[in-house]
Amino acid sequence: MRRGARALRPPRRRRFGQHFLHDPAVIDQIVRAIAPRPGDHLVEIGPGGGALTARLLECADCTLDAIEIDRDLARALHEEFTAAGPRARLHEADALEFDFGALERTRGAKLRIVGNLPYNISTPLLFHLLSQAPAIRDLHLMLQREVAARLSARPGDAAYGRLSVMLAPLLEAQLLFAVGPGAFRPPPKVWSAVLRLTVRERPLFAISPHYAAVVSAAFTQRRKTLRNALARLLTREQIVASGIDPGARPETLAPEDFNTLAQTLDRAPAGG
Repeated sequence: MRRGARALRPPRRRRFGQHFLHDPAVIDQIVRAIAPRPGDHLVEIGPGGGALTARLLECADCTLDAIEIDRDLARALHEEFTAAGPRARLHEADALEFDFGALERTRGAKLRIVGNLPYNISTPLLFHLLSQAPAIRDLHLMLQREVAARLSARPGDAAYGRLSVMLAPLLEAQLLFAVGPGAFRPPPKVWSAVLRLTVRERPLFAISPHYAAVVSAAFTQRRKTLRNALARLLTREQIVASGIDPGARPETLAPEDFNTLAQTLDRAPAGG
């Protein structure tokens, strides 16, 4: 079956947080958003029942690598990938440990990532993908709507936080559309959203080695002012010297501001 949901009704394993996309209209929207072009190297994370996979395989001049951790689902998809020939490969692997850089070198060009990410691993998987950003051109991801909102949030937005700030230097986020629970089997208890993340040709700024530590400390207790949230890393005087109000709250700062604070630690004497 080449369009819409496949006849395959795979067993669901709770530990993998599986909700299988089946709505043909939503699948059409995703494919239009991706807009596969000849020569693209597509990578699908968690093909599940293969409803989206079948549509991606329709791009005859694209390659498709699919990463599936569930051995039963991988076995069910094996025939379809075999029929597609060498341009399609099914990897029975954990996406959290997958080497996307090695795949990019094998395929010879940057990867386009597609996936309906399980809610329970979406954040660690995003950070794993971020660590291999040089191998990736863009990502089209289905996420829990609240997670997608955090990724695409701007300073001052209610959803703006650690995830927004950590990804901003390397990725440009665009929230595309929301997806209701009825598009999945079984339906989740939450809404989802499709997000486009485009890897920047150059980072927004030269990222300080202390950037992650400063961002993490700032948002550990987001109600605190910078002076209190960063007390273990920076003094009030150091924050002021960076040109930033120590009484400001973290959610009001741009990513560049956090990097400026982190650079203060770069200049600090070792052991100081």
